[in-house]
Amino acid sequence: MTIAFPVPDAGIVARRDAIVAGLSALVAPEALVTTEDERRAFETDGLTAYRKMPLAVVLPSTTAEVSAVMAYCHANGVRVVPRGAGTSLAGGAIAQEDAIILGVAKMNRIRDISYANRTARVEAGITNLAISGAVSHEGFFYAPDPSSQLACTIAGNIAMNSGGAHCLKYGVTTNNLLGVTLVLNDGTVVEIGGEHLDSGGYDLLGLVCGSEGQLGIVTEATVRILRGAEGARPALLGFASVEDAGACTAAIIAAGIIPVAMEYMDREAILITEDFAQAGYPRDAEAMLIIEVEGSDAECEAMLARIVAIAQAFRPTSLRVSKSEAESAAIWKGRKSAFGATGRISDYICMDGTIPTGQLPGVLERIGAICAGYGLRVANVFHAGDGNLHPLILFDINKPGELQKAEAAGDAILKLCVEVGGCLTGEHGVGIEKRDLMRFQYEQVDLDQQMRVKNVFDPHWLMNPAKVFPLDGRVAA
Repeated sequence: MTIAFPVPDAGIVARRDAIVAGLSALVAPEALVTTEDERRAFETDGLTAYRKMPLAVVLPSTTAEVSAVMAYCHANGVRVVPRGAGTSLAGGAIAQEDAIILGVAKMNRIRDISYANRTARVEAGITNLAISGAVSHEGFFYAPDPSSQLACTIAGNIAMNSGGAHCLKYGVTTNNLLGVTLVLNDGTVVEIGGEHLDSGGYDLLGLVCGSEGQLGIVTEATVRILRGAEGARPALLGFASVEDAGACTAAIIAAGIIPVAMEYMDREAILITEDFAQAGYPRDAEAMLIIEVEGSDAECEAMLARIVAIAQAFRPTSLRVSKSEAESAAIWKGRKSAFGATGRISDYICMDGTIPTGQLPGVLERIGAICAGYGLRVANVFHAGDGNLHPLILFDINKPGELQKAEAAGDAILKLCVEVGGCLTGEHGVGIEKRDLMRFQYEQVDLDQQMRVKNVFDPHWLMNPAKVFPLDGRVAA
């Protein structure tokens, strides 16, 4: 299925010069990107199969500038696409010819750190990893760790409710977010939440986190910082079958053990990643688990001993417990570089669906059959502990029809996730990628309710257009 875009508003496109002139009065010259060559850097995001040239790109440095730009666009009927680092894998930051991109990458300062309250107030353009870097000297860290954490911003993390390998123990963004500064469609600036652990009244923070830029633009955030554990050690387990790896995962969780991370790779992913990272992954295994525990040396030893004992029932073909920081770093280097390693050898689409963990073996078998039916290879890399799947569907963009086959296979995989009791997305969001599948998960009455919420915040539907909701699905207020 080819992803459709609505027809741009010809009137807005015709007024481009006047709109650019209006924006130029609100921000410094270097914060306004207008030439075709400069705008081309913003025509796509992590979903690189789709490209659209934005009307202009604005890169404010303060909340006040964001407010002024939003007020101007509201008054002039200009659509706005929020953008962090552009790492979205669902097309969430792709604009159109009648929309500006408002990027927050220049807003990357830390406003305040309170170790006593275990909070950090940061601007939304700061990278995920930079927060941990700023507090690590005091023994603290910021828990969510997407694979793109070196580049992705807090703005995008909040928009998509991102997770990462360690979300099994520490949760995703919403579990680590305490407050935001939100600029509404008309330029109004509101504060939601704060340093306190919970806010009275409606859970507006929960509404904003994961809203994909449909309700406003987050310019600052207050996040939890956590005291780091005394130590952490991963174990690497290879299995002769997908079923054994999936059953081992379920057995560990059923035993009441909550590792800090449980990551899965199938044979295709193991070989691709090992060729790149040389991490010592078992090339003869059909499936592999990385299971990490943390705590004191004694705690790590005790938990790993329990995990190894449980795993023995599922006949691991290889088992290696890290004995050093260097070995641990190598194990995680392989997992963190899996997407990049795959990109070295093939074009691919990275899917993102969530299923009940008990469904893992059967779903993985059906994913393989779906992709084989389209004549495509698939490499499975995912967070086994919470059932968040990331099948990488490999294709050749230079072969006519292969992209369409990959998209069709991806649609079938996501529908499968819903069929077995899961959902369309775990942490990448809906964007344009899954927009037309929303009707498969939700009844019309459900979509109507969601769209009524958007109407309250954005009655003219100027915020991040053509994302999340089916193009024909808008309802009246």
